[in-house]
Amino acid sequence: MEAIGGIVVWILVDLVFVLTGKLVIYSLTLGRWRGERGDEGRIHGAAGAMTFVRHGQLVFTDRAAAVVGGLFCIALVFCSFIFMGR
Repeated sequence: MEAIGGIVVWILVDLVFVLTGKLVIYSLTLGRWRGERGDEGRIHGAAGAMTFVRHGQLVFTDRAAAVVGGLFCIALVFCSFIFMGR
């Protein structure tokens, strides 16, 4: 039962990180970069690539979005600790 709970938590955290990363990257680049759709990264990107170019559009993979989303969430937690300590 714990394994199922762990898998569910892992999927939710991964989903939150990917969606947060896509939102952060899209808003910081003002739409020049976009997230991949479906298996687009597997088809058009190099193995292990975080980004690639398709039809002149800069595209970042879900793994890159998860990294950026995770870093954003960590920065958000640190900022909240700093402001709560005042």
